[in-house]
Amino acid sequence: MDISVVIPLFNEDESLPELTAWIDKVMVENNFSYEIVLVDDGSTDRSWEVIEALRIQNPAIKGIKFRRNYGKSAALNVGFEATQGDVVITMDADLQDSPDEIPELYRRIKEEKLDLISGWKKKRYDPITKTVPTKLFNAATRKMSGIELNDFNCGLKAYRSDVVKTIEVYGEMHRYIPVIAKWAGFNKISEQVVEHRARKYGTTKFGFSRFINGFLDLLSIFFVGKFGKRPMHFFGSLGVLSFFLGIIMSLYVLVEKQILIWKGLAYRDVTQQPLFYLSLVAIVVGSQMFLAGFIAELLSRNAPERNQYLIEKELK
Repeated sequence: MDISVVIPLFNEDESLPELTAWIDKVMVENNFSYEIVLVDDGSTDRSWEVIEALRIQNPAIKGIKFRRNYGKSAALNVGFEATQGDVVITMDADLQDSPDEIPELYRRIKEEKLDLISGWKKKRYDPITKTVPTKLFNAATRKMSGIELNDFNCGLKAYRSDVVKTIEVYGEMHRYIPVIAKWAGFNKISEQVVEHRARKYGTTKFGFSRFINGFLDLLSIFFVGKFGKRPMHFFGSLGVLSFFLGIIMSLYVLVEKQILIWKGLAYRDVTQQPLFYLSLVAIVVGSQMFLAGFIAELLSRNAPERNQYLIEKELK
């Protein structure tokens, strides 16, 4: 099969018939063999009834329904597991992503041997409350990941099948799939300017909580990707640094007092100096961080996936 289109959705019953008909038209015109995987993320409207009706009309349509709303990342992860196509395309169900982009995305994945292509909605029709946080996140993600993309969170993306079968998307990590793919060893990541259409049906699901959650998810990805298999390098280094900094400060306070006594000058007791208490805090925090790293290292070494590595090719 050439292409699998994965569409996570939540309360999008109005847009589904038009979207699936549009995708079918593009696929037929380009002679692609395809499937459409619709993942209903616990919709409370008629979305599932619409999916069942569409399935009868078009056998290429597959449906997966969650019992409740788990989020876009969970929907994508389950959709990825169900795909069979050589190239996997993801898009939103609100008709803001154009299926007309699919042939070019497919061509580039195949001809340029790319692992992932992320869409870039250069001209957007979203409110400023969504576009400003998006620009901030894109800038922060570029800086932390080293991946030069302008729009990490664009729903329209194309993947080589190996990518979606390897990575795991959870929580709200869908915003940073290119980063997850890079940490998994898929470095051939590119970008393509795509059309962003004004929303035709329903309302946006974007909320302020995503701004905070997105930042925390970015930190999680950065930490797990860099120190997931060697947590002692992170916690241990900071712990040792804090511990010795505390020791140096406490020695300074003690030596200073002895020098003042030797010179016959007025001095304060050690317990009356704020620096002494700061040094104690640094020593305690350093010890705790070192122990945290030691425990995390033990857990990491006993984890079943501790020696699981991604092998691209093998000759026997």
